[in-house]
Amino acid sequence: MDFDAFTEGVLPGGLRNRSEIGVLVCYMLDSAGQPIPKDNLIELICENGFANYFETANAISELIRNNNVAYSQQEKSGLVLTKNGRLISSQLNTGLSLSIRQKAASAVAKLIMKRKTESENPVAITKDEGGGYQVNMKIKDGMRELMSLTVFVPDISEANAVKRSFHRNPERVYSLMLAAVIGEKDMIKSALEELR
Repeated sequence: MDFDAFTEGVLPGGLRNRSEIGVLVCYMLDSAGQPIPKDNLIELICENGFANYFETANAISELIRNNNVAYSQQEKSGLVLTKNGRLISSQLNTGLSLSIRQKAASAVAKLIMKRKTESENPVAITKDEGGGYQVNMKIKDGMRELMSLTVFVPDISEANAVKRSFHRNPERVYSLMLAAVIGEKDMIKSALEELR
């Protein structure tokens, strides 16, 4: 197969052919079974070294133009496969190496879990009148709010760091706060040991 794609940022074993990149996009959307925002999809492909950023963005644009991929009705920035795109995924995905398919499916599963965690545990960052930022984190169990915690931080970069850290493991935050409130030293010790 001819290599006709830019390879900057592509890891060994990654894709160097434009049509393969298009098949990978279809395969990942098919694996997701739900809309994936375009930026998240490009980021996933590039982070894993599957393909070059510009080639991936071009492949997605071409798939949209050819009616293989469309924007979701429910999630405006989310991409979904059309009937044609599902056909591409099912018939051509074996042209991708098994390792690429496995890594792509794993990356999509992690993204879906991350998005689920973020939606179930919302974080709101608001600028404080006196300067700095308030970061409000919530942990929910379905419709019921289990915990709400607001912290003050001096700048937006720290606010975003708090948000990322919270979303990495909201259960740990909940366990630590609960243990601290009820004074359960063994529970606090156990939760702190997990941080190491």
